[in-house]
Amino acid sequence: MYQGGCLCGVVRFEIHGPIRNIVYCHCSQCRKVQGSAFATNGIVNTDDFHVTCGSTELGKYEENPGQAKYFCCHCASPILSKNEACPGQVRVRLGTIETDIKERPVAHIYVSSKANWETIPDDGLPRYNEHEPGR
Repeated sequence: MYQGGCLCGVVRFEIHGPIRNIVYCHCSQCRKVQGSAFATNGIVNTDDFHVTCGSTELGKYEENPGQAKYFCCHCASPILSKNEACPGQVRVRLGTIETDIKERPVAHIYVSSKANWETIPDDGLPRYNEHEPGR
């Protein structure tokens, strides 16, 4: 089980299952949401993700119909995103998880739109100009 939450502690969650397809996303949207060079995201089954505290304090931003990002209304920590095209899963921002994560990143994605000041380390992971193949 994984536990996590937002910066101010109002929103708390648990994950009762594995985290799949962990990626470093370098797209401009993730940079803006995260306020950093990239975001580290992982996929979790919807049934395995449980908000244990503060569910009414989650704000929602829908950049496109059916694609929503959720954040704490108090401290603005980005928590997860949902896509109606993938109803059985949520994408969790791994920086909000407080327990040790045993799964590891599998790729860097959207490297063609990375920040011009960023240097991606030579970590042996594949790099893709868009989503990883098979997604």
